[in-house]
Amino acid sequence: MLEILIPMAAVIACGVAWRALRPAGIDASQMRQVLTQVVWNLMLPALVLVVLWKASLGTTTIRISFVACTVILLGLAASWLLCRACRRQPEVTGALMLAAAFPNVTYLGLPVLEKTLGPWARSVAIQYDMFGATPMLLIVGVAVAQYFGTREEKTAIFRELLRVPPLWAALLGALLNIADLPPPKVIHDTLSLIGSSVIPLMLFSVGLGLRWENTLLQSLSAILPVAAIRLLIMPLAAVGLTTMVGLSGDLQIAVVLEAAMPTMLIGIVICDRYGLNSSIFAAAVTLSTLLSLVTLPLWFELLNRPSLVGL
Repeated sequence: MLEILIPMAAVIACGVAWRALRPAGIDASQMRQVLTQVVWNLMLPALVLVVLWKASLGTTTIRISFVACTVILLGLAASWLLCRACRRQPEVTGALMLAAAFPNVTYLGLPVLEKTLGPWARSVAIQYDMFGATPMLLIVGVAVAQYFGTREEKTAIFRELLRVPPLWAALLGALLNIADLPPPKVIHDTLSLIGSSVIPLMLFSVGLGLRWENTLLQSLSAILPVAAIRLLIMPLAAVGLTTMVGLSGDLQIAVVLEAAMPTMLIGIVICDRYGLNSSIFAAAVTLSTLLSLVTLPLWFELLNRPSLVGL
């Protein structure tokens, strides 16, 4: 897996370098915002639609969704107990809870799964996100941010869900799949062409979003335990949950790897919006992403040797 992660890490490094060097004076934050909006509103919906249209759906989708939602809830609970024991401030507690619970299942998870396990694994990443992580973020994650944040901003949850283009694409793809309507070649080829740029742009955006500030070192004692929850405890919980619901083989590996992804980038938007500590969340993103270059190959190796994880 390491030989797969190295080229991907190189693309992320290009984003990091762009943020540091600012070629042509273009600000990295503005560029990331533009790129992520293009991916989120156009390219990712196209990829989601073409993948789910032809994917094998059914009870497996329900099991993937169950594992995703349960792992996120466990992450929230574990990080809340940790923050309570350490007597963290509310805005820090909320940020660390989001950092521990919500993995980067699409922007990093999708390319990792596709390059590691093959194109079929894209549907696992998309189902984990669209039927698990994203709804949980917009419902439970926003509720956590509202409770611990310093800004009294109320959000209509249903309205927020309606504003997620990939979720609409996922629902449409699932309906077309269930209806057993084969995609016309011209539509399939068009969607595939649009979606083909998702992975490099996602990885580049991850690099643009990594922040190298003094906060990283100053908050190490707070974010290191959270990174341990995110990268070690949550995938371990996913191993038990996938075994419990009957997922096995490469499918189990794909789901556990999704649970082992570092902290999601989009959480910083929620931190800013509701008055959580954005700096400590950004530091958690950076640290967990760096550490994941070690922990992801470790989990992949363990999962390919079932006796090592008690399977």
